[in-house]
Amino acid sequence: MADEIDLLRAADPVPADGAHFGDGPLDHTAERQLNRLLHDSRSGRRTWSRPRLLWAVTAAAVVTATVLTVLLGGPSGTPAVAAPRPLTVRAHSVAVSLDQVAQLAAVAATDGSPVLRQGTHVQSWSLAMSDDKPPVTLPEERVVRWRADDTHTEVVVATDPDHTGRPVLTDTGRVEDGHVLSRQTFPPMWGDAPPLSTPPNDPAHLRAYLTDLIHTGTGSLTTSQLLDATEELLDNWTLGARESAALAELLADAKGLRPAGQVTDRLGRTGQAYVLDEGTGGRRMLILDPATGTVLGLETTFTRDDPEYGVRAGDVMEYRAWMR
Repeated sequence: MADEIDLLRAADPVPADGAHFGDGPLDHTAERQLNRLLHDSRSGRRTWSRPRLLWAVTAAAVVTATVLTVLLGGPSGTPAVAAPRPLTVRAHSVAVSLDQVAQLAAVAATDGSPVLRQGTHVQSWSLAMSDDKPPVTLPEERVVRWRADDTHTEVVVATDPDHTGRPVLTDTGRVEDGHVLSRQTFPPMWGDAPPLSTPPNDPAHLRAYLTDLIHTGTGSLTTSQLLDATEELLDNWTLGARESAALAELLADAKGLRPAGQVTDRLGRTGQAYVLDEGTGGRRMLILDPATGTVLGLETTFTRDDPEYGVRAGDVMEYRAWMR
């Protein structure tokens, strides 16, 4: 019970200052967090979205990744979908510094196109681990679209771009690639706090916005927290050119992100990889379009074995790819 209480407190799906506290509906982020807690408590399977959560070294981290609890499929107990292989940096490719990316992004943003849009389109792979079952991965695609009347829809589809057409695991068993897991329409929602409030397009105000987004108080964001906040931001908004340029400037000022070279992401897009070794058993790879500063993806991999959960160094813990 203590684990569930800790998770609920960290997720905080209905904060006291929320726009609908008391009598309104939950937004899609809060509802997904509650679903995650309920599924975890029924199945005993643990789903972690950060290495530091797995190693339990940062109690204040906010649970932002949402994963459906998954079961093993078939009589043999072999999962229908294997964890994806980690992305590989292209050998001998030229590494572009984050300072260069920030400069290029600022130039690309001068005409203000494309523009900021509320909503997101993201594909994700997240590892679910259990004390008594092998780890399995559920790949899914989520599309959130907002309307002018402040209502929005969310569609979640089981999808595996690495193995198109193969079965995908869900909490009810196997489904076909492309199967709609959920389709929801939400009533009008608005607020003056992140993530409902509009993200600013200058670095100083964007940093404050991201700090509020992950509730870290007034202190400076660590690089790991900045990546957490970036992920949460992109799960709610599709950034325009000016917002991407502001974010690129923040990333250029961050400590510990080292340029690694060119990489092709899981959607076939070419980008530049920047790696952060967190020192907690995990490594995070940020993928940017070097010409615009647009964040294409974020991958987390294990850097050491953990026999208790059946994972090895190099296994992908989580991957997210954002699209327009």
